[in-house]
Amino acid sequence: MKKPLNQFNPDYAVPPGWILEEYLEVNGLSPANFARKCGCSPELISKIIKAKASLDPKIALQFEKILGLDTSIWMGIEANYQLHQAREAEAEYVAAAAAWTKAFPVSELVKRGYIQKPKSDADKVTKLLGFFRADSIDDWKVRYSLNNVAYRHSPTFKSDEAALTTWIRLGRIEAESQNCQDYDVSRFKRALRNIRSLTREPIDQAFQQATRLCREAGVALALVRPFPKTAISGAAWWLSSKKAVIQLTVRYRANDHLWFSFFHEAAHILLHSKTDVFIDEELGNDGNQEKEADEWAADMLIPQRAWKEFTDVSCFSEADIREFAEQQGIAPGIVVGRLQYYKLIPWNRLNRLKVRLKWNKPD
Repeated sequence: MKKPLNQFNPDYAVPPGWILEEYLEVNGLSPANFARKCGCSPELISKIIKAKASLDPKIALQFEKILGLDTSIWMGIEANYQLHQAREAEAEYVAAAAAWTKAFPVSELVKRGYIQKPKSDADKVTKLLGFFRADSIDDWKVRYSLNNVAYRHSPTFKSDEAALTTWIRLGRIEAESQNCQDYDVSRFKRALRNIRSLTREPIDQAFQQATRLCREAGVALALVRPFPKTAISGAAWWLSSKKAVIQLTVRYRANDHLWFSFFHEAAHILLHSKTDVFIDEELGNDGNQEKEADEWAADMLIPQRAWKEFTDVSCFSEADIREFAEQQGIAPGIVVGRLQYYKLIPWNRLNRLKVRLKWNKPD
């Protein structure tokens, strides 16, 4: 059968109530009188006229009897109007959904192999929702948005919401893939003492061992490359009551910052709520819990008493720093980073004692 060459598809549709209102005027009927003739309430007729109520077959039969316009015509007008409304709503959703996807680092997710390249805007929406395991955009907002999740971060937070939640999702995927024992606080504290001594080891080997020690204590350790529009050093949160997550970015590409960030996030796991997601952009964040985590991490790496004795007498030469680091059993770059942070030496001095880090390949 040959398809018609032309079709009439207007971009508008009128509700049957508009037609009804014209017929009532032509026939000199008020909505109230017409309602009585139909055997229905005046409120229903008023709602039909204002397109606030749909027309069902039973009422359409009454319209035919009173006004002489066939029931099929009334139902056809209603069907066309409802279809038009549905198409309008669908178009609005697609436009909003396409705009929603533009905030996310989709090309980076494709590059890292988490999703396949979308074929269209609609496919992009589908793939992003699948990546987040969300049923809809509204579901994503409920489960991931900054307004709905108990994120703890600085009041001057700079990271983009879409990039941040994507990064957190990658951490969750990594954490779910790690087979961890149930969280045990005593075991985790022992692991942290052992990891402190690993700061002197080659970073690849040290991080592998740190990951293993954390898993044995019930903590998944995830190193996830950051996205543009994120300024994150790390995050700490709980996947379940028996499994914690420490997620790091290697933002400053140096071992001193990596290890301080690790111990800072470990402090959140040890000291703070299991219901919050702690997002850390900078060292020295505002807020009591952030300061508490900073102080705990600083004291874990270099005990306060030892630090005071060192800074009181040292001239901060390379030899002094190496000797102090050896005494403390930590990497000398950590000492350099601390001295720079407290402005005891310039930021550009003795950086050769730090280990520079880089991403060797995509995740």
